[in-house]
Amino acid sequence: MKRATILFAVIAALVIAIPLSGPAIGETTSDKLAKETKEAMEAFKAYMVEKKNDAIEHGKVLLDKTDAEIDVLQAKADEASGDAKVAYQKEIENLKQKREVAANKLDELEDASADSWDDAKDGFTEAYKALYDAYKEALANFK
Repeated sequence: MKRATILFAVIAALVIAIPLSGPAIGETTSDKLAKETKEAMEAFKAYMVEKKNDAIEHGKVLLDKTDAEIDVLQAKADEASGDAKVAYQKEIENLKQKREVAANKLDELEDASADSWDDAKDGFTEAYKALYDAYKEALANFK
C-alpha cells in the first residue's frame, strides 16, 4: 500500500513537472521524460532497498529473541524429569522446526526482488506468526 502511494506520488510529481519545464537544448520532451522517469524510479528503488534492509534487520532481531526464549525453555527442560522433560523436548523440537522455517523465509525475503517482495514478506510474516503462536502454546502447556 505504501509502495503504491509513493509510486503514485512520484508519477504525479513527474506529470506536474513536465509541462512546467521545457526540454533542454538538444533534448526532446520524450528524452526528458524518460530521464526524469528513470531518476524517479532509481530514487524509488533506493527507498525500497532501505525499507527492505530495515525489515530484514527486524526479522533477524525477532529470530534472535525467539532463540533466547527457546534457550529458556531448554534450561527448564534440562531441570525437568520424566514426562515433563519429554513434553518440554517435544515442544522445543516443534519450536526449532518452526524457527527454521521462519529463518528460511527471512532468507527468501533478503533475496527477494521488487516483484517478489510482497510475497516474500507475507511468507516470513506467516512463518513467524506460526512460530510465535507455537511459543505461546508451549508456555501455556508448562504453567
